[in-house]
Amino acid sequence: MNATTDADPPSSTSSGAMTARLRVLVTDYLRVRRTLGFKLDYHGQLLSAFVDYLQAADATTVTVEHAVGFATLPPHASPRWQALRLSAVRCFTRWAHLQDPSIQVPSPRLLPARVTRAAPYIYSEQEISALLDATGGLRPPIRAVTYHTLIALMACTGIRTGEALGLDVTDFDQEASTLTVTGKYGKTRLLPLHPTVHDALVDYLHTCKRLLPTASCPALFLTSRGTRLKPQTLHPVFRALADDLGIVATSTASRPRLHDLRHRFAVLTMLSAYQSGQDPAAVLPVLSTWLGHADPGDTYWYLTGTAELLAAATARLHAAPAGPPAATGGAGLSGGFDDSGDGERG
Repeated sequence: MNATTDADPPSSTSSGAMTARLRVLVTDYLRVRRTLGFKLDYHGQLLSAFVDYLQAADATTVTVEHAVGFATLPPHASPRWQALRLSAVRCFTRWAHLQDPSIQVPSPRLLPARVTRAAPYIYSEQEISALLDATGGLRPPIRAVTYHTLIALMACTGIRTGEALGLDVTDFDQEASTLTVTGKYGKTRLLPLHPTVHDALVDYLHTCKRLLPTASCPALFLTSRGTRLKPQTLHPVFRALADDLGIVATSTASRPRLHDLRHRFAVLTMLSAYQSGQDPAAVLPVLSTWLGHADPGDTYWYLTGTAELLAAATARLHAAPAGPPAATGGAGLSGGFDDSGDGERG
């Protein structure tokens, strides 16, 4: 018998041991980072894929060439995508190098990409109404009412998509008319709700009990199977609704997204402040707290200069002082599910 057929080649054995060790390191790395408050859901998926890539290549150690080869997949991906993939690997290998000095760390100068930000799409009042009407065509009925309520809630509260999907029924205090929202890094904030929002959520819960009487999932927004609605299900449906309505990108940098409802909320809140004579400088910190930002400076990302907002700011700049500004109470922060223009500003 040929002895060479009795055992795997040494490189394969070494490769298997190395990838097994890397999977342990990845698990430890993610656990350490998550205890510090980082979620790293997508980073976890990327690092798992990176180990799979190394295993398929029969790699016996982690090299810079491996990191770059993984980061540049698939071919013709954008520089931004490549930089994000390499960044995830770099952060991990920097930590793993302390455990195993043979693991190479790619330089920050490799695959550089300027940080870009998608230009927000500011939905008109008519487009919001059309989107809500279009959800009525979804089937089964529980799907229609779930998407209608979710889109309306995001439009008039400005909460993040992940925050909306993470809501549990217990986060909605019907008696106090408040919503407890868990944001980034597990931070929570309490949002008072406009009566129309409260009533719509109560109606939605009654509908869920009627259509899904046996559902036991604690989630506020449910699928037709009675499970928590996931982003990978939500986003394609929203894009299909927008496409069917002809709500399309105004440029390559501005494509209608569900997250843009948050931008719209911020813009309309500040526009309301200008138009009602309030002090925008006093409203901005209130808006920042409402949106869950630790620093009001972060809120400026959401204040896209729409024509209406720029016109209102210009008019205020040139207007003669007419006495002290009106007392601020966070105008525009209590949106509505009603049909009035004021309700749309929530």
